[in-house]
Amino acid sequence: MKTTPWISLFVAALLICLVGNTQAATPPAAGEAAPPFQLLDQNLKSHALGDYAGDWVILYFYPKDDTPGCTREACSFRDNWASLQQLGAVVLGVSLDDVSSHKAFAEKYHLPFPLLADPQGVTAQAYGAKPALSLWAKRYTFIIDPKGTIAKAYLKVDPETHSQQVISDLTALISAQ
Repeated sequence: MKTTPWISLFVAALLICLVGNTQAATPPAAGEAAPPFQLLDQNLKSHALGDYAGDWVILYFYPKDDTPGCTREACSFRDNWASLQQLGAVVLGVSLDDVSSHKAFAEKYHLPFPLLADPQGVTAQAYGAKPALSLWAKRYTFIIDPKGTIAKAYLKVDPETHSQQVISDLTALISAQ
């Protein structure tokens, strides 16, 4: 058949395009400017990084609403909410799930902080938390200082103990100011 070379050529070109786009952006490191974002939360309220100028922001990326690890992590932030508020921190969760999924997740577990919907993965990719061919974000967290600079990046997160680690590190960062 004469069409076989064309099919092979098409498949080869497709694979080259896909392989060339499998890398996520490099996550911003401490001292770098935090990438800007503007996303809707579970209540259709818009949140932009600029809205939090002057505040400490805990921006955490997680794979999927209502899954075991993500639920443990979200509930840990919920359970430590008072301590985070005393430190003056804003907590923002981000996943690739849509607004309605976030709404159900937040209501089910009584989450007191915004869950931002990033269904196109643009913000997750800007923070290096989304490989191009993945359906889920990586479990990354960033502490952003009041000037909009990354103060700390967590690229390995234990959902069970992470919020306590963030509180400890944020306390030290605030004390060092």
